[in-house]
Amino acid sequence: MAGFSGNKARKRSKVRSRSRKKDPIFVDGVRPRPMFVDYKDVELLKKLINRHGRIVGRRKTGCTAASQHAVTQAVKRARFMALLPYEDV
Repeated sequence: MAGFSGNKARKRSKVRSRSRKKDPIFVDGVRPRPMFVDYKDVELLKKLINRHGRIVGRRKTGCTAASQHAVTQAVKRARFMALLPYEDV
């Protein structure tokens, strides 16, 4: 116990719970079935890619796995149709 000064209890830092982000693909809070994202909806897709043209991950966007897969397909189709750039330097 040498070197330990006092019986002060150490405070634990409170764990902050992250607020769940809303899935941007849901329409009026309803999940579209089957999950589909229109590749021609460039405004929505621009929100889901970063300034370098890379697809933003699920943890940042708040998408579910199914909607992230649909976003990925839509972005790739939009790139192929030259609606989005492959890379923006």
